[in-house]
Amino acid sequence: MPWCEPCARYLTQSSVREDGTCPECATRIDFTGVNGERVTADTLDLRKLAGVESEKPPWHFKLLVFLLCAYLGWRVVQLFA
Repeated sequence: MPWCEPCARYLTQSSVREDGTCPECATRIDFTGVNGERVTADTLDLRKLAGVESEKPPWHFKLLVFLLCAYLGWRVVQLFA
């Protein structure tokens, strides 16, 4: 998140002037991220920031979803029985 030190506030790309300066104090705002690359909505990778390499859900999550579906299915059967 870009930070303006003199104003002590966070800024978004839409809130700065066209030349990349703060609207209050005209300080140049740096929009580079942690790795030195410019952070935009297209370049932001939340999986990379969270440190997640795998895209598959863990086995215990699948088990919990299956058990939830089985429980809810049983409750529907009890509703009509």
